[in-house]
Amino acid sequence: MMYSSYIMRRTQIYLSSDQAASLARRARAAGTTKSKLIREAIEDYLAKPDEDARLAELRGVLDELARTPIDIPDGATYVDELREADVARDSALESRR
Repeated sequence: MMYSSYIMRRTQIYLSSDQAASLARRARAAGTTKSKLIREAIEDYLAKPDEDARLAELRGVLDELARTPIDIPDGATYVDELREADVARDSALESRR
């Protein structure tokens, strides 16, 4: 039989009475140990992207947007372009009838 071996380090943490009671209830309900639940919670936390990295990525995107601003026409020009497109579409539909 092959055994999977790994090294664990003992770490002490302080929990409030409510946290300790809730953790004990969940461990009993899951049929596992409090230690295992804590290790799983830490793994889930560490698997998430680092907040600093996410913030840096967001800043990079915002910087890129600032360097290449969106070219939006003024309101009157935009409305005129829409109306011209409507007229062209209506003319094309009329010619098909």
